[in-house]
Amino acid sequence: MNYEQTLDFLFSQLPMYQRQGKSAYKADLSNTIALMEALGQPQNSFQSIHIAGTNGKGSTAHMTASVLQEAGYKVGLYTSPHLMDFRERVKINGAPVSKDFVVEFVGQNRDQLAQIQPSFFEWTVGLAFEYFKQEKVDIAVVETGMGGRLDSTNILKPLVSVITNIGFDHSQFLGNTIEKIAGEKAGIIKPGIPIVTGKMHPDALSVIEKVAIDQNAELFPSKPVHYQSDLLGNYQKENINTATTALSVLTDKTNFELQQKHLTAGLKNVVKNTGLMGRWQILQEKPLIVTDVAHNEDGLKSTMAQLQKQDADQLHVVFGSVSDKDLKKIIHLLPKDAHYYLCSPNIPRAMDVNELEKLFRSSNLKAEKFSSVEAAFYGAKQKTNPSDVLYIGGSTFVVAEILPLF
Repeated sequence: MNYEQTLDFLFSQLPMYQRQGKSAYKADLSNTIALMEALGQPQNSFQSIHIAGTNGKGSTAHMTASVLQEAGYKVGLYTSPHLMDFRERVKINGAPVSKDFVVEFVGQNRDQLAQIQPSFFEWTVGLAFEYFKQEKVDIAVVETGMGGRLDSTNILKPLVSVITNIGFDHSQFLGNTIEKIAGEKAGIIKPGIPIVTGKMHPDALSVIEKVAIDQNAELFPSKPVHYQSDLLGNYQKENINTATTALSVLTDKTNFELQQKHLTAGLKNVVKNTGLMGRWQILQEKPLIVTDVAHNEDGLKSTMAQLQKQDADQLHVVFGSVSDKDLKKIIHLLPKDAHYYLCSPNIPRAMDVNELEKLFRSSNLKAEKFSSVEAAFYGAKQKTNPSDVLYIGGSTFVVAEILPLF
């Protein structure tokens, strides 16, 4: 198989949550355990930091990796989902895994893994961990896909575990209360391994504290710091606090060494060092065009607050969502005076644009619908003056379709 054929094979391996939704969810780790056994337990061949959370885990992972890179370490980075290229998920020192490795890994393991039938996500975790093993990384920063307890990445025995924050997202899988969701995220806490927490609801923190005590895991709440980052979202302040606390615990508890200059440079060069995209990413200056992957209540609360603080004659918003998102809970966060350009991202899980339009009109928001994300963007751009602001978001998949246009 060539690279494109290999990707087609991976994407076809049982429904993929990001595209299909609930039908892709597996509520146990049996497949992952069998997969790692077949691969020779690559997860035991490198040291790691494991990061979970409702929002901020991707940014925190990239910040952490960037700082470690500045200190001269060979750093693996596993995150999801990707925006433009599958290989964004698996990087070493900011460089995506090679197409050749992806093809070779799948080709070499396809037959022996046929009985296990790994899902897309399980295949990708296995690929990442084998890559980090073969490349002999000094450390890997690994982000959970969803939840924690039953996430495929949760076979790691990390040096430090991190939970960035906890809010309502994926409630159909993780639970419909903060406490239940916290219990799932707290599943990454391992016996005797320190756990770092970001700013979060007291009810969530109490659950994590109890699990930490049960696991004899020392808990370190994030501490405020005054470092700056090239990531421009106001919400990144909390992620900076979490990342720097995790790195402090890493250096206190292990042989890893960092200096202040590494923290300063690493946080100022996250995009350059790791290639992170879609976090309050400025695509154009005049008019200001911004995109962000925020898609749940906590994430949108922050980005919409920042959007409304922009100096703009008129706000324009290209917006799309997925069908399993309860938009009724978050639509009140959207600016009332903005003009909305509605669309459906090109995935099976997308919310139908007609449903979206009904919801927006019932909420007295000025909206018009378009046949695609691209059409909505160009429709908005035509009406956007240099003194206006255009925001694009509502879903990771909307952002993924916008970025190739720039």
